[in-house]
Amino acid sequence: MPGRTDSSATTDSSDAQPPGSDPRPVHPTDTTGTAPAASTARLPAEQPHSRLTRLLPTRTPYRRQLRRIGAGRVLEIGCGDGDTLAGCAPGSVGIDHDPQAVARCRTRGLTACTPAAFLAGPHARPGAFDALLSAHVLEHLDDEQAESLLRAYLPYVRPGGAVLITPQEAGHRAGPDPVRFTDFPLLRAFAESAGLTVRRTYSHPLPRPAGLLLRANAFVLIAQVPA
Repeated sequence: MPGRTDSSATTDSSDAQPPGSDPRPVHPTDTTGTAPAASTARLPAEQPHSRLTRLLPTRTPYRRQLRRIGAGRVLEIGCGDGDTLAGCAPGSVGIDHDPQAVARCRTRGLTACTPAAFLAGPHARPGAFDALLSAHVLEHLDDEQAESLLRAYLPYVRPGGAVLITPQEAGHRAGPDPVRFTDFPLLRAFAESAGLTVRRTYSHPLPRPAGLLLRANAFVLIAQVPA
């Protein structure tokens, strides 16, 4: 399992566990039923951003990197209120476990749906999307949930398409629910387990050490679906 992968795997920076990390085991959420049920895991509520966070370009890795890799239509897992989805190419679709978040996306003119509605709808076609984006989601899932999430939605990305995953370094302490510290080695393990080719990993918007204090700092992994 990815959680038991050797953490000495090559990364862009040091990946030691942060001081004060919670050693208690993660209790998995019930994922009976279809594989995409992992995306229904309840994530911590958004917290008000600090003044420093508001000054940093914390959302640019999604929009800017998706443009740089020529993403085209994006399937965003965990789209929330659609702030990132709004900057994606026409035809992009967001998926979120929260029907209220989906409704807010739709009031903005965006295409969004719950996991069940996506699977039952016209957008769930193999290879229909050019890229998959999952921001601030995997750090709130256990190994089995993260694996099933990627394997459930990757078939909807075309061969050669891009995958962008960005967990927050401070995500493991961002809420009361048990969450996983998801660093570069674990990201690589999840991506490779799903059959992806890792192209790049880096810390954004500041170098890795800032993630110990700045909640908005994120690990970024860019991968590719095999052609």
